[in-house]
Amino acid sequence: MKKETLYGLTIIIISAIVFGTGYFGMNYLIKVSTNQYLEAQMMSSKREAQEFAKLISLQIDYGIPRETVIRNVQKSIEGTNVESGFLCMFDWSGIEICHPNPEKIGQKIGQNQSFVKPIKDGIDTEDFYNLITQKREGTGGIRDFTDSNRASEIIYLYPVQNTDWIIAAHANIAKTKSHLEGLKVNFILIYLLTSVVIVLLSTFAMRYLANYYEKEFEKKNNILEEEVKELTKLNISLTLHKEKVSKNFNEQNIPVENSNEKTVKSRLITYSKDKLDFIKIDQISFINTENTVTTITCLDGKKYSSNSSLDELYSSLDPVIFFRANRQYILSVKGIAEILRFGNSQLKIKMKPENSIIISKNKASEFKKWLNK
Repeated sequence: MKKETLYGLTIIIISAIVFGTGYFGMNYLIKVSTNQYLEAQMMSSKREAQEFAKLISLQIDYGIPRETVIRNVQKSIEGTNVESGFLCMFDWSGIEICHPNPEKIGQKIGQNQSFVKPIKDGIDTEDFYNLITQKREGTGGIRDFTDSNRASEIIYLYPVQNTDWIIAAHANIAKTKSHLEGLKVNFILIYLLTSVVIVLLSTFAMRYLANYYEKEFEKKNNILEEEVKELTKLNISLTLHKEKVSKNFNEQNIPVENSNEKTVKSRLITYSKDKLDFIKIDQISFINTENTVTTITCLDGKKYSSNSSLDELYSSLDPVIFFRANRQYILSVKGIAEILRFGNSQLKIKMKPENSIIISKNKASEFKKWLNK
């Protein structure tokens, strides 16, 4: 898959996740904010209606004539702003006693125009929300007006004690709906702007990280290529070294003397069970010691024991053919099958038969020089 195509698909997936989760989050926030706004408006209307009713009740208790009380109430609410909500007062027969609009006073709402719902303590926020968003015949407030074109609905009723009067808290449905729609639009704009910013920032971050890791990957590839080249050279050196060693044997498989003109052994005395045996050095794959027991492993997989230590054996072997890998192993060039990279600048030597020996970082350079002898 091309890089640009992969970027495009990633951006599409990020966009789908951001816009999808953001959409549900936005709807939740709109619902919470709407409930809080409606709850605040309802509580304000309830508190205002209750305080107004208590004030009227106190005036009646102090013996103020009802006509005077009605006149005072009308003066206090007449001409008030009815855009968001207002209070009015009517009696139990449905006749308006006090209203911000004086023309409404004295009017009686007929039975065929409205009915009072059996709600004990007003309406809740869900009823209020449905009233605003789904207003139609039969979905009004406490006093449900059949005229769906009314600008306001009663959302709370509170009786005036010792009278037949009722304080009604009206809510302007159109105004409240307009405010909620504005709130929703603001949330949508914030949601879209935030989602776009997140997608753009995610895209830039993705491109930056991709470029960074591409460079790092390229560096590692270059290092790996160099290591592969080095391993290739080592394996080539191994092949050449084997050829060189093979030429150093005469027809009787006796090696020549080394550069120090020291005669080296052409065979080793070993034990196989209780039997004394001799092994030609060109048959040895590697020699190792474990728990003070020295074992000689041949190319054909056979194993023999020796009474000599690794130091004693190595001192008598041709250093052109054998290499002291560590304290436990002596390797024969003929036993090396393959050289691999291992860990941090270490080498893994695969031997014949199946066996692997690790050359440490400190020994690796010495091993390379040995192959190039």
